[in-house]
Amino acid sequence: MMIRSEHMTTIQTTVDIGPNRQLAIQLPDEVVPGRHRVFLQIDELQQPQNPGEWLAKLPKIDLGPWPKDLSLRREEMYGDDGR
Repeated sequence: MMIRSEHMTTIQTTVDIGPNRQLAIQLPDEVVPGRHRVFLQIDELQQPQNPGEWLAKLPKIDLGPWPKDLSLRREEMYGDDGR
């Protein structure tokens, strides 16, 4: 994302920092060559988890077996108008 004001351009992006701790970025064409003041802010993002990890953390509620006469037909769930 890029936000421009009169004298300042803010570029927000997500990057991966490798073990060498080096960061290289390609600036958009709107940034003119020359001397600039650059601020670098590091916000640590949570590492994505594999689905099994967060699913395993969900609370488990045992409601027992499904009723034997349970019908999940649309007509029976929503009535005559189908909603």
